[in-house]
Amino acid sequence: MAQSKVAFSRVVLKLSGEGLGGRDGAGIDPEQLEYVTGEIAQVHRAGVQLAIVVGGGNILRGGAFSKKSSIPEATAHYMGMLATVINGLALQEALEARKVPTRLMSSLGVVGLCEPFSRHRCTGHLEKGRVVLLAGGSGRPFFTTDTAAALAAVEIGANALFKATQVDGVYSADPKKDSKAEFYPKLSYDAVIDKRLAVMDLSAVEMCQRCGVAMVVFNLHKAGNLKRAAMGQRVGTIIS
Repeated sequence: MAQSKVAFSRVVLKLSGEGLGGRDGAGIDPEQLEYVTGEIAQVHRAGVQLAIVVGGGNILRGGAFSKKSSIPEATAHYMGMLATVINGLALQEALEARKVPTRLMSSLGVVGLCEPFSRHRCTGHLEKGRVVLLAGGSGRPFFTTDTAAALAAVEIGANALFKATQVDGVYSADPKKDSKAEFYPKLSYDAVIDKRLAVMDLSAVEMCQRCGVAMVVFNLHKAGNLKRAAMGQRVGTIIS
């Protein structure tokens, strides 16, 4: 494996549930699933140790669902965590079909489907060349998968936290709604926090800052972006 060409040897990728959905970001679109796993397979073959924290917003968002129903928010968040397990199972089978060895781990107990998350087992799988899918969020309600991704990056000693999004990186405003939104190719953690930029939860950004984990935000839908980011090429926005 071409380890010498890799800029980040161990990466946590935050993949939103919408990244697996169709045009409306809902459900699991078979073509999109194949595209995403193809991108992941390229990075794995380049020698990157890759752990993926997957969201569940394509199936259910706990907070939003609770506001529209009689279900308590804590319960709705657990439902959202179970949605990440569904996405994790889909990713696992699609990656294994590409001959990419994969392990699905969950911070939420799901006996029979996932291994329980532990740092030692996770790093062991990575060192053996397996892609590790991290489902179940943080295992507790009221915490987003952004926070879970930052926690995972710090806990397993990742060099970087990648966030795959629907746009080219970080902007001053939503570029889909504001044509004058300014693109930022590079930012400091403090700038993200001070400007309240919609990158990740501020708690996740602060955790990466405190522990020195670089963040790269890029467009999932541009083929090759994930590998280019792992190789250290300029893609999206880097936060350091």
